[in-house]
Amino acid sequence: MTPRSPSLLFVCLGNICRSPLAEGALRHAAQRHGLDLTLDPAGTGDWHVGQPPDPRAIAAARRNGVDISGLRARQVTADDFTRFDHLIALDRQNLADLRRLAPAGATARLSLLNDHVPGREGQGVADPYTGTAADFDQTWAEVTAAAAGLVRVLS
Repeated sequence: MTPRSPSLLFVCLGNICRSPLAEGALRHAAQRHGLDLTLDPAGTGDWHVGQPPDPRAIAAARRNGVDISGLRARQVTADDFTRFDHLIALDRQNLADLRRLAPAGATARLSLLNDHVPGREGQGVADPYTGTAADFDQTWAEVTAAAAGLVRVLS
């Protein structure tokens, strides 16, 4: 029997900025390192369900050779807590929300994305939603650093 590939769900508030960027950064890093992972982004809120990532997020990823335009926002579900090995929040409020939403029998490990970056443990990734293209580029840099840390752990 072949072991199942590790599965990670990235969680932010609206699922159109940080979590799609995190999914794209880890997908890109995993491909470069030959890792087989199951990845998805989701939000704790439902405002953007069904929508593509913010155009500024798409542009930031594209500038770095990654296409996230096919992703669509969705909200975290109770099933996610057993379907995924890891639910990785992009900030402390979303981590607290995940802890509150976790159903009895949840098996996924909860963490902050920056817990996987030496020296950044416990810190959230700034939300670029109300910012400029430069803020989205900064978010891309942060999620890329975390993706490198996750690749080290998952390899």
